[in-house]
Amino acid sequence: MIKFIVLVLLFFAAVAISPILIGEKGYILIAMGDLTIESTVVTAGLFLIVLFVVLLVALKAFRGGLKLSIGTWNKVAFASKRRGERDYRKGIAAYLLGDYQQAEHLLAKSAEPSSQQPTAYLVAAKAAQAQSLEANAAHYLQLLEHHGETLKNKGLESVLVNLDIFISQQEFTKARELLDQYHSYIGQDSRLLALEIKLSILESRFENAISFIAKARKLKDISAEQIKQWDAKAYLGQFEQIIREKDNQALNDFWQGLSRKEKQNDIIVHAYCLVLAENQITEPLDKLLVPVVKKARNIDLINAIKALPIAKPDNLIAATQKHLHSDQHNTFWLSCLGHFALAGKDWSLAERAFHSLNSNADHQMATEDVQGYAKALTEQGKYQPAAELLLAQ
Repeated sequence: MIKFIVLVLLFFAAVAISPILIGEKGYILIAMGDLTIESTVVTAGLFLIVLFVVLLVALKAFRGGLKLSIGTWNKVAFASKRRGERDYRKGIAAYLLGDYQQAEHLLAKSAEPSSQQPTAYLVAAKAAQAQSLEANAAHYLQLLEHHGETLKNKGLESVLVNLDIFISQQEFTKARELLDQYHSYIGQDSRLLALEIKLSILESRFENAISFIAKARKLKDISAEQIKQWDAKAYLGQFEQIIREKDNQALNDFWQGLSRKEKQNDIIVHAYCLVLAENQITEPLDKLLVPVVKKARNIDLINAIKALPIAKPDNLIAATQKHLHSDQHNTFWLSCLGHFALAGKDWSLAERAFHSLNSNADHQMATEDVQGYAKALTEQGKYQPAAELLLAQ
């Protein structure tokens, strides 16, 4: 605005001064070869001022037009990128809201134009996996492999997602190859450690899983419930693998080699007893379980072992009956007696135990007790009362 005012003032100043200079017009002659230009000083001065004003206005208009052209070009050139970024944000939001179909569609579409191509393909693969579209998930992972970047450059989170997808697709070889590349990070990241344990169990590398579970126990961000689940699968798998590939003595040696803390872990004890019972290895089973029943200190463990397929439960039955001698209406020991008798196929004893349990008006029989009672009746040909018992459940 100030520039415009100055220009106007210059113009009017020239107009005001020009009459004064008319008396002294001056004379200008410009000769270039055969071309000559003649003019007065006043006319030349006015021409230069007007030319200067026109040039300033033209320059201002050109600069404004240039800005407009660059802005328009940016809008056109980056429209696809902006759409990609918008679809990417919408796709992530859809995934968080559980709309996996929409998330897969938007993220797959946004991968190329957006600047988040690796993440877009990974989350699209997870969305496809959530819909059980394994072929789609595999396709997105292939596109990610052809992207030209290593997973290491994309961050550990990308490795974790990729591993999870490989494991869910049962591509254990690919998962192992990828996990081994980042094996040094297992001690630093609990998520990678968890995937190592999960994959080792699926690969039947139970001893390897057990060694990593020991490390997981020391980490606060891995729950006790998760540790219990791993213990159950890893130790049971290891015990079964030893008895299948070696012999009873090798199983006993492995058990004896466990730490005192492991031998006092109910999950591990139950897994060991299950393998002993299934393979009818009676002596070490009695040696381990009879003291537990006699002492009656670990009710949770006794509840777990009373359903084991123990071929010769005579010593357990005797230990249970001793408890009932002092309290014949004890519902816990009546239930144990019934199940131990079922394991030993003593149907009459099982029936009497469950009958006494069922006769207690203050006790509601558990589902497994009702089913055990019905089995004892059925094995003796008492089908009608067994059916009535199950229907009344």
